[in-house]
Amino acid sequence: MAGLTVSELARAGGVGVETVRYYQRQGLMPRPPQIGRSGAGIRHYGERDVHRLNFIRGAQAAGFSLKEIAQLLQLEESDDRAGVRRVARQRITALDMEITQLTRARDALERLAGQCERTKQGPCPVLSAFDPR
Repeated sequence: MAGLTVSELARAGGVGVETVRYYQRQGLMPRPPQIGRSGAGIRHYGERDVHRLNFIRGAQAAGFSLKEIAQLLQLEESDDRAGVRRVARQRITALDMEITQLTRARDALERLAGQCERTKQGPCPVLSAFDPR
């Protein structure tokens, strides 16, 4: 899988070319040297780049920010397992907080929907809850 163009790399990672370029600007993906005439050459990517792109996408799916992903990539290079665990635990704590907030929001909306079903007159409590008047 050597010699991929940026569009082939993007396709292999399930993203657009601009996403790859954005990751490069953020320092998450390397920019290989251009091959060919100065300024008009094509950059070629390899299997390692595909793996890195997939790592970034997987980490994003797990809720890591790009800053946290950059930390994880640095920790991987230094084989700092304790650091990786620290970043993972921080992400778990943040996810737990989000889950708590989402559960509260869901429960509140469930109560409002039930009240809306039971009340036959006046505005629906769901709509009233979001009206600041």
